[in-house]
Amino acid sequence: MAAEGPEVRPGAGDEHGVSAMLPRLMQLSGAVNRGRVVERAMEAAGVSVDRPAMSVLVSLHMAGGPLRVGEIAERMQVVGPHVTRQVNELQRRGLVHRITDPDDQRARLVEPTAEGAAATDRYLRTALGWLGGVLADWSPRDREVFGRLLARFVDDLTAHLAAFDDDGRPA
Repeated sequence: MAAEGPEVRPGAGDEHGVSAMLPRLMQLSGAVNRGRVVERAMEAAGVSVDRPAMSVLVSLHMAGGPLRVGEIAERMQVVGPHVTRQVNELQRRGLVHRITDPDDQRARLVEPTAEGAAATDRYLRTALGWLGGVLADWSPRDREVFGRLLARFVDDLTAHLAAFDDDGRPA
């Protein structure tokens, strides 16, 4: 039987109001995963890579220039060897290539090929089109506030979770 913690009722001992948000966060996670949003957007855009590989391509796109494997890993919040495997496969498929770092001739940077950039653009147009459809009836002010608060929440959650060790305990 799982260890039981203190009972949490909405509003009870919840000075931050988080208990009211938790069901919505779970609903969002479920909707995105169950709806296979990333996979469906890749399929609709004609991009046949797996989700982690798409994350590498999107990271490169968002950076606006070539990155080292470690920089990609940091942006994706994964370990370097995971990214190296993805980059190797993307390179094998002709979607990225490695170039010499102009600041350090010993180091390599990863950048998308023309084909990789085009695939990423198609994927992003598809995914952003869907999200734009969801927000179409929102006022510009509501979209701005939501975007700002979502960015703040994700940044704060990421920083908070980084303080935990691999066992889930505060470091």
